[in-house]
This record gives sequence, structure tokens and C-alpha cells, in this order.
Amino acid sequence: MDDEFAIIQTNAAAPETPVFVLSFRQRDEVAAAAAGGGWRVVAARRSEGLETRFLASGAAVAVIDARGAMTDGLDAAKILGPTIQAHGAAMLILVSQSDTVHMQRFYDAGATHFLGSPMSSAAMAHAIRFAQRHVERLASWLGQGTGSTEPLGWRYDRDMGSLEMTPALAAMLDLPEAPGIRAMFSRLVPGDRKLARAALKRLDGEGGSTAFAHDMPGMGRVVQHLQYDPETGRLDALVEALGMAPDAGAAVRDALTGARDGPSARRWVDRRLEEGNSIGLILIGLTRFDTVNTAYGRAAGDELLRGVSRRVAEVVRETLGKDAIVARIGGSDFLAASLDPGRRALTETADRLKEALARPFVAGGELAHLGAKLVTAESEAADTAGTLLRRASEALLGDGPVSAHSGPSIEALVGDLRKGIERGEIGVLFQPQVAIATGQIIGVEALARWQHPQYGEVGAEPLFTAAERAGLESLLSDHVQKRALTVAALWPQTLGKLRLSINVTAADVGRPGFADSLLGRIDASGFPRARLTIEITESGIMADLSEAARLLSELRTAGCRVAIDDFGTGYSSLAYLKALPLDYLKIDKKLSQDITGSHRDRIVVRGVIDMARSLGLSVVAEGVETETQLDMLAKEGCQYFQGFLCSGPIDVPALATLARDW
Repeated sequence: MDDEFAIIQTNAAAPETPVFVLSFRQRDEVAAAAAGGGWRVVAARRSEGLETRFLASGAAVAVIDARGAMTDGLDAAKILGPTIQAHGAAMLILVSQSDTVHMQRFYDAGATHFLGSPMSSAAMAHAIRFAQRHVERLASWLGQGTGSTEPLGWRYDRDMGSLEMTPALAAMLDLPEAPGIRAMFSRLVPGDRKLARAALKRLDGEGGSTAFAHDMPGMGRVVQHLQYDPETGRLDALVEALGMAPDAGAAVRDALTGARDGPSARRWVDRRLEEGNSIGLILIGLTRFDTVNTAYGRAAGDELLRGVSRRVAEVVRETLGKDAIVARIGGSDFLAASLDPGRRALTETADRLKEALARPFVAGGELAHLGAKLVTAESEAADTAGTLLRRASEALLGDGPVSAHSGPSIEALVGDLRKGIERGEIGVLFQPQVAIATGQIIGVEALARWQHPQYGEVGAEPLFTAAERAGLESLLSDHVQKRALTVAALWPQTLGKLRLSINVTAADVGRPGFADSLLGRIDASGFPRARLTIEITESGIMADLSEAARLLSELRTAGCRVAIDDFGTGYSSLAYLKALPLDYLKIDKKLSQDITGSHRDRIVVRGVIDMARSLGLSVVAEGVETETQLDMLAKEGCQYFQGFLCSGPIDVPALATLARDW
């Protein structure tokens, strides 16, 4: 192995040469192997925006790691294939030895090279080198360059004290190609300069690589991939444009002028509030997206979200102006925000958005109708992005008047609820829970869904609010628990090791004989107690702490595991955590998403995780939507996550496919 490594070092690619890596399971390992061969690595774990990210990386070789993810790998190859062919690039596929029989499908999709496992780092580095040579030879035959776009990057030589930029980056930043390092970093806002300094500190003079993300004027959201060589004193950086790719004329990008994801939108709002501006926003929740996504598949769902994004952007640009921003803040929720638009303009925009989203979309070649719930909100004196968005989110989920187009009222649901239960309209979907250390799906939470004949899909929160209002909470709770257990007991063999989590309500806690009733329901279903977790919310516990302790103790003694759900939304008391027999603590999604917020937010989340682990509890983070959130939660010691980064709530066939390919 030492000899092989020496050969790699001797024949290593020039450190300026980038290579693009997409690995669904082993991103860091593949990236490290490529970096060990001398390449500057741009690595991804998801295939969203794959063509744009590959072109923006400046790489001529794309490595797609399909080991343990054949379906995702083949889909990615099909997406990238035309770009590879058009630019004279190379696509190297990494596959398990047992899957090499499928290589014809990858070649048909545009792959040029493949490598089967088990494979050493040296073999992988050599395979990338052969792919690079293929590109160079093809370019010489055609009398062209490498076919890749010019990379965006810079190099700092410590001994010479000089900084050089690639021409493309210098042009984008309107700087000379050899500016002073101060001139380049002056392009960063103060908060992002701190991120840059922290990234440089992580290298700590010992060499290696790291990365940090920030907003860059004229480019939008970018990731800077840094590599430091302590022997030469040289720092190389490859700038990957995320928010504003070189093909900025694309329709969606043309329509949007600001942030595109949740964290970017929050930063935009925070900065404007810090500058003393008033903010008006519209929060949009698609109420039937999960149904359409399940019916037509993920590709159709992605197409649907792009269509929604275009329509929202068109309306917002016309009514709130070009300085407004539009963002997809997670799952099927969108946000539009503007500086001091006034209530009348917000209302007019919400009306226009409702009309636009009521028109049918095309999904999977079929017409699909979506429902949308909208809420408007305006900033108040002491607001931050977090408090403003939280207030809007609570209004969106609640039963108060959020807008003239807020969808079915709780009162409307109350009258139909009993019939809905009797007609079998209320079922369950399953949201996966993933072990962060291994990336494996280890369990699911069962979530109630009402397929209402008039209003479409109704989620668990308004459903149980309606049940409480109608005095049917116990009836609904029993129905959902029974339905979840019955469905899970019939899972295919591929799901035979997954844990199931079901919820009990505050009303269940005080019901006489509820523990015996629930255990009887479990045993009657045939689902094993040992693979079942009972989740109860903070509010359910605090309704009667002694009864909750007794109930959880009985269930735990009977072989089930127990969890406290939505921790961080209520009392969050250390006293009852110590008093209760618990196995898991589930961090509420608002806390999980705050991990990428201010320093104070991160301290709060860190404290909750430390507290839970000190009590011997495993920690599950809910509502995880981005890789950044996941990485930061993992660093703080969180063991499991649940959220749209893996999947929203899905049915059994979709779960079986995801568990196989994830």
C-alpha cells in the first residue's frame, strides 16, 4: 500500500485540476481518496442541481458512487449524461461487484468508465486519472479544450505573500487577477469573514482540506473548497457557485433575485431587520403535494416544485418588485419576502398567488391539482428572522384567520371527522428516521393523514385539533394507532428490521386502563413490542406528570421503548426528564433548524443534546432539511435525524424503495 501511495504522489494530478464527486453513502471517503491522488475535490451527497454543480466546478471528470444506491446512481447518470457528452467530459461509476451486471444501463446513460468494489484508494485514484486522460485525448482528437467550464478559484502563496485569482473569478468580483488578500475578503460581509477565518483556522498549518459556505455579491450562494499544503505554504481554493450558477439565464434563476433555500432566506431577513427595515412576508404551504408526489413519483414531484417556484416567482416579481425574494424553505413550503411592502400589497400578492397555484400543474404527464394555504406576516420591533418565521409558521399550522385563502377551517373539519373515520379516509404515512453515523434508515414515525374528499390531504396537526374540538380525540388516537400497527405488521421482509414509532396524546395519558388497551392493540396486530417506540409530547406529559410517568413505566416494562416528542416547544424541564423512564429525546424541528442560526441558537441546541446524552437518552433531530443542519447536529452529538433531507412522510411501497436505495 505504501508503494502504491508513492506512485500516486509521483504521478499526482496538478493540484489545480478539479474533480466532481457525487456519493450518496460515502461522500467523505471517496472525496478523501480523490484528494489523495492530487485533485481538488468538489463533493456532493445529493443530485439536486447536478448539471449546474458539475459545470460550475470546472471539472472534466465526474465520479458517481452508486454503491448501495443503484437507483439514485443511475438517475444521476441519466441527468448528467448529456452534459458529459456535450462537453467531452468523463463519467466514472463506482459500483459494488455484484452490480457490475448493470453497467450497460450506466453506459447507455452516458458513463465512460467504471470501477467495481472492493477497491483501494490507489485504484480509485488511478481510475480517475485514466478518466482524465480520456478527456485530454478526446480533446486533442477534436482540437478542443477539455470541454469543461473555466473554474472559479484562487491561490495564496504564503512565502510570496501573493494571491492570484482565475480570470473568471476576478471578472465576477470585478477585481484584478492578482489583488491583495484584503481586497478579496473585503467582498465578504462581516459574518462571512468570521466563517472564512474559522475555515482557515481548521487547517491550522497542518495541511488538509475544508470548506465553508457564504453569500458572494454577483454570484449568490457559494462554497469555497480550501486545500493547504504545509510544505509549499500554498493555499488553493475552488469556488463552487450554488445560488447563481454560470447559466444564470435559466428561467427560474431569471425570475428570482435573492435566496433560494431556507437558511439563505433567513440570513436575508435577518440582515434587513438589522439594518432597521420592516419586512413583509408570505408563507405558502402546499397541502396536497405529498399525495401527488406519492402518486407520480419523485421525478414528477421535483417537476411540480419547479413549476410552483416559477409561478410564485412570476407573481412576486410583478406585485412586490424585483427586490423581493422567493425561497423554498423546506419540503413543499415556500416563502416570499419584501422590504416594507404594506399590508395591501401583501394581501394582493397572496390573492394572486392563490389564483396562480389553483391552476393545474403537469406532473408525470398528467394534470395535478394542488391545494395551497397562505399566511401573511409583517415584522415587529424586536423581531429576528427566527421569531418572524416562527410566528408565520404557527399561523399557517393553526386554526386562526391567516388569510382569505387559508384552506379548510377547523370547524369545517369537525363536522366531517366522525364520518371520515368511519369511511376509512384517515390513514397513515411513514417518515424515515436515519442513524447519522451509518446513514442507514433504522425506523419510521407513523403520521396521520386524512384524504378529505373535498379539501384533499389534511395533516396530523389540524386533524387532531379538529378531533379535540369535536370530543373525538380518543377515538381518532385509537384509530390511528391501530391503523399504523396493522400496516406495519404487514410490511415486506425488506422492512422487517425497522422500528415503528406511534404517538399517544395528552388525552390518552389520563384514560383509565389505556396502557392495557394499547398493549392489547399491539399484540393483536402482530407487530413486536421490541420494535415499537411510543412517543408522547411535552404537553402530554405536563398535563399530568404522575400519570405520564406511570403510563410510560408500564409500556417500558412491557418491552416497548418510549420517547418524548417535540422537545423544546413547551416546558423543556430537566426535572421531568430526570423523573421519567425515557429512551429517546426528539428535538423539535424549530430547534433542529436553529442550529444554523446565531451563536446563541447553537448554544441552546448543544445544551439540549448534552443534557439528553448525560441522562443516557438517544437524541433524534426532527425537521432536518439541509446537509448543513445535519453536519452541525452530528458535530454536537446527535445520533439520529428525521426530516425532508431524507424524505417526507411516504407510503409503504415508497418506503420499501427508499430503504433499499438509501
